[in-house]
This record gives sequence, C-alpha cells and structure tokens, in this order.
Amino acid sequence: MKTARRQPLFHHEPSHELTELRVRLAEAEETLRAIRTGEVDAVVVAGKEGPKVFTLQGAEYAYRVLIESINEGALTLTAEKTILYANQCFARMVKCPLEQVVGSSLRRFLSAEDRATLRPLMKRAGQFGSKIQVRLNVGDGSCLPVQISIRQLSKNNPDHATVAMVVTDMTEARRTEEMLRAFSHRLVQVQEAERGRVALELHDHITQLLCAVIFRSQALAGKLSVRDGPAKKEAMKLHKMLGTTAEEVQRISRNLRPSVLDDLGLAAALHEASKEFTDRTGIPVKLADIQLTTRLPADTELTLYRIFQEALKNVDQHAHASNVTVCLRQQGSFIQLVINDDGIGFDPDHRLTKRNGNGSISLISMRERATYVGGTIKVKSGARAGTEIEVNIPLPPNDAKAG
Repeated sequence: MKTARRQPLFHHEPSHELTELRVRLAEAEETLRAIRTGEVDAVVVAGKEGPKVFTLQGAEYAYRVLIESINEGALTLTAEKTILYANQCFARMVKCPLEQVVGSSLRRFLSAEDRATLRPLMKRAGQFGSKIQVRLNVGDGSCLPVQISIRQLSKNNPDHATVAMVVTDMTEARRTEEMLRAFSHRLVQVQEAERGRVALELHDHITQLLCAVIFRSQALAGKLSVRDGPAKKEAMKLHKMLGTTAEEVQRISRNLRPSVLDDLGLAAALHEASKEFTDRTGIPVKLADIQLTTRLPADTELTLYRIFQEALKNVDQHAHASNVTVCLRQQGSFIQLVINDDGIGFDPDHRLTKRNGNGSISLISMRERATYVGGTIKVKSGARAGTEIEVNIPLPPNDAKAG
C-alpha cells in the first residue's frame, strides 16, 4: 500500500518536468520560426555586463524573404562580430542549426590566421566594401573555402548591426580553377614536347640542308672567274645570306629547346642565353650571382629558363634598358632567380589585369609557369624605375638539405 500511495508522487514530478520541457521546446520552435520568417526585430545576447538587446533595423520582412531565397550566405554583425542575423544558406554552409548561429560570434567559424586578416578589412570596409577569401570551420570538422564580401552599415550605434556580409561558397570555383590549371599545365607540357620535336627537326634536317646549300654556293662562287665579276659578287652575297640564315635557324632551335640545358644544366644555359642576347641586341647581361652546386629537377630548370627567356624578351621589346643583372641562388628551401633591368618600367598591377598587350601576356605566362612547380613570382616596377622579377621555387626536401 505504501508503494501504491507513493507511486502518484513519482509520476507527478516527471510529468511536471516534461510539461515544462514541452513548453520551452514550443517557445524555442516559435522563436526559430519567427527568426526564419522575419518576425523578430531584436536579439538578446548574454554578455559580461548582463543581457544586451540588439535591434535588427533595416532587415524588413520583404528583404529577409529575398535574402533567404538567394543561394549565398548572408550575415549582419555587430562591431564585435556577434551575428545578429544569418540566413538558412549560411547555416547550411557551416552545418549548424540556425539558432546556434544567430547570437554567436563569427570568430568560431574562422581560424586564428583568417581572423587576423579579416579584422582590418572590417574596420575599413567603407562605402564600397571589401572582399576576402577564407576557410570556414564547418560543424562536421571540415573546412569550406568561401569568399566574404563585407559592407559597412553603421558606425554610430553599437546596438545596431554595423557590418553586412555576403558569403559565397568557392568549392566549385576552386575545383574549376584546379581543373583549368591542370589543363593549362598539360598544355604547357605538350607545347614543350612539340618545341623539342621542332628543335630536333630544325637541327637535324633544316640545318643540314642549309649547310649543304652553303657549300654548293661557295663552290659555285669559286668556279666563277674574275671576268664574271657581277655574277661572282652576287654568288658571294648569296653565300653570306645562307650562312646568316643557318645561324638564325640554329638560334631558333636553341631557344625552342636548348640542348645545353639538358646536358649541362641551368647555369650553363643562362650563360649561353645571356651571351646570345647581348650579341643580338647589344644590351649587356651581367650574371652577378650564380650559385648552384647541384642539378635542379628538370621541371624547375625548364621553368626558370623559360621565365628568364620571357624577361629578356620584355627587355628587348618594351623596357628600353641599358643593362640587365641576373642572380640565381638557393635561399633556404627555395631556389631564387632575380632579374633586374634599368629600363623605363611599368605598372605591374595594370599590366597583369590588361590582357590586350604582349607584355601582360608575358607576365601572366611567367606567373603561370611558376605556379606549375609550386613557386611564386613578384614583379616590382614603376615609371622610369626599372623592373625587378623575383621567382622563388621550392626545392625537393633532399636538395633543400644539401643546400
């Protein structure tokens, strides 16, 4: 009987707690529904100084419906990076329930490095805003590459949203970029193979034919007597023109695929290319600091040689320079090539964004070539200030330790 009398008491307490939990759950669901439909006008955020109310001015219902329908994340934040509003798309991006996103800090979704990069951009977003690419920490432990567009809303009232953000998922764009880079890399490999084939054809066939014609023309000129003065003179001119043509074919063959690069390495190839350039243009090239004790990987040597060729081509066609200086050395775990000229210079940012000139195409080509082997390229220039091209390419671990 005691058990019977006590039983209702045990049933009563859990029932009361269950009822309270159901009420609280209903309130949470109603709050979440109100947030999603745009009926919420303020968010209460707990802080060190007690609860604080943030109003959501400017987030009218019609605009919220529009923002919820777009396929990009949308946020409004305080100056302290507290998220006052987030749409469902952003919640899906970070794989967190919307109610756990709103009221939290944007910092939780960013690495320390990205937070440090984002901080100054938020301060100077200004009227035209700014953009940054970061990686969001997602709820399942993965990272999501995104682009964040930042726009300042208000500076004066700390209780209002001060920053608006549009977050774009860059996963597909990155995948497409990687595919294009792989395709471009493959295209360069095919191009180099074709250059090698043409160089071999020029060297083994065209050059030999030209040499044969040169000998015949020389023999013909020798058979003409002094009485055949005009004809003999023309034959000698023809002999000289054929010799010049053979030298030009050999130069083209070497530029297409220099055998010295394959046989003796990058340093020897730079010396030969520098001498040929100076003989042809009259512009001296000083190899000031060439420090290589071992052969580099074939891809690295070819990349640096092609960049060097492009740089000399730009000097010849655009720079109006009087001198060129070249340094090649190992810097830690990188091989570094620096090419300086004292020419008229240019604006590298403008040149790299304008693809309608040969100079810009050349710079883009150099940058792409460096990227193929994991390297970087820096271009420093200015009006009447000359140009410096610095290329840094990582070395394989064994080569880096040897250096």
